[in-house]
Order: sequence, then structure tokens, then C-alpha cells
Amino acid sequence: MKKLLLVLFVALGSVAAKAQEIKWMTFDEAQAAQKKSPKPIFMDVYTDWCGPCKILDKQTFHDPKVIEFISKNYYAVKFNAEGQPDVTYKGKKYSNPGYVEGRKGRNATHEFTRILNLQGYPTMMVFDKKGEIINTIVGLHTPEQLLTALQEE
Repeated sequence: MKKLLLVLFVALGSVAAKAQEIKWMTFDEAQAAQKKSPKPIFMDVYTDWCGPCKILDKQTFHDPKVIEFISKNYYAVKFNAEGQPDVTYKGKKYSNPGYVEGRKGRNATHEFTRILNLQGYPTMMVFDKKGEIINTIVGLHTPEQLLTALQEE
């Protein structure tokens, strides 16, 4: 009986843990959602090779308070600055003409990063309900630091 309860407890715990995640979407998906129900967009701009980006993912974005705050107040977007998917912003389409699928390490930078005026990775950005950038947060942040930066808007 104890083993059955333990298995049940572990199974329920893993389901609860999976429910406690930020629901990431593409920028185009977030903009479409914004048209139906206006809400700001929180964007995490990262690269596959960026060590601090990976720490941000594993620690800060898995903190229950960060998950709750971002999920409640924003459409959450993950944007790979060296990724392939096209992005449409303010009626203009941006792509990454130098992207090479399956390539290890650094790829060419996506054209959309020029609009974002990035100064390093990771960079987190907040777009208002009209699609204007209203906050840029550069670098690795603890959950407390990120929440403070987001609450200052």
C-alpha cells in the first residue's frame, strides 16, 4: 500500500510540476493573441550557445513566482536570435537568410534582432499592447531581480 501511495504521489507531483511552466509561443502567435485579447508581450531573446540563457531557462523561468507573474500578465515569447522562423512586425517580414539547419554553434543573426537593438544575450523585452518596446532587460537575472524589473514598468 505504501508503494502504491508513493507511486501515486510521484505521478501527481510530476503532473503538477509540468502544469507550473510558462507557456511559450512564437512572436507571431503572441501578436495574433494580442489582437483577440490585448495584453503585453514578454519576449526572451536567446541563442543556443549562450550559457547565461540556459541558466535563465533552468532557474529563473522555472521559479513559481516568475511563472505565475509572467503567465498572468503577458503573452510569453521565446525568440532564438539565430533561429530560422520568419517574424512579422509592424507589417514587415523578417527572416534569417544565413540560417543553416542542424548547424552546431553560432548561426547567422536573425534580421529581427536589428529592430530589437540587442546589446547582449540573454535579453528580455516587453512590448505594450500596441506592439511598442517599453522595457529591455539585459543579462542573467535571478527570479527576484526579474520580478522587480517587470514590476517597475
